[in-house]
Amino acid sequence: MANYKIQRFPDSRIASIDVCEIGKHKHHVTGLVEYDITLSRKKIREYNKTHSGKISFNAWLIKVIACTIKKYETSGSYLIGKNKLIIFDDINVSVVVEKDIKGTKVPVPMIIEKANEASIESITRQISEAKNKEFTEKDIVLLKKTQRSERIYYFLPGFVRRYFWKFLLKHPKVAYEKMGNVAFTSIGMMGKVNGWFIPISLHPVCFGISSIIKKPSVIDDRIEIREILKMSVLIDHDVIDGAPMARLISDLSKNIENGLMLNSTNPQDSF
Repeated sequence: MANYKIQRFPDSRIASIDVCEIGKHKHHVTGLVEYDITLSRKKIREYNKTHSGKISFNAWLIKVIACTIKKYETSGSYLIGKNKLIIFDDINVSVVVEKDIKGTKVPVPMIIEKANEASIESITRQISEAKNKEFTEKDIVLLKKTQRSERIYYFLPGFVRRYFWKFLLKHPKVAYEKMGNVAFTSIGMMGKVNGWFIPISLHPVCFGISSIIKKPSVIDDRIEIREILKMSVLIDHDVIDGAPMARLISDLSKNIENGLMLNSTNPQDSF
């Protein structure tokens, strides 16, 4: 007889399973991109040497993404009805943070509100606080108080739970309040991965951040060892067409590789 063990996973993973089931039906177009972040990483190190308030690479990246999405605001919009979009003024970013629940590592979302306006230092602090925030297996989102009505979610049958997510997508204002309009998940924070991964998301636009890998690149006809970030980008084709998608990715590439907002004393001033 085979030996085996049964391990119970935290209730919070139930929501992840439901999101994956509903997310499979989203009309996301997926792009696999590489960014040379050598210059940007250098600027972040220089910034942290001369400022008391430190900034992290992921916090800076979230800020750049939020500001770029704001320029192409339809990419962060939700479909409402058959042929209308609801475009929110602010970019609220759902960031996945890994938490330990009874000895099991579990990815848990937190919402960075108005990421397009927040400073990089503020985003850095929010992520740091989320990592240290006490979290129970009955909670749903970090840094947000779970309502009593939401706590019954885990006790509901599967078809009712999945209806909840379908309801959210049909009511964009509620979806925006609960989960924002941009998703950001970084497995590069959890381990070294030389490749892309493609997440499943309900958001209009989602970014999957892989590891930073050193590899040879051609710079001014010379081969140099550069720091390369691999990223997957999921964009909802229901709300934006191919040409604007391409311009968004092109602008994002320029902003990331040139170290947007890292040249001035106040990073907010350079966008």
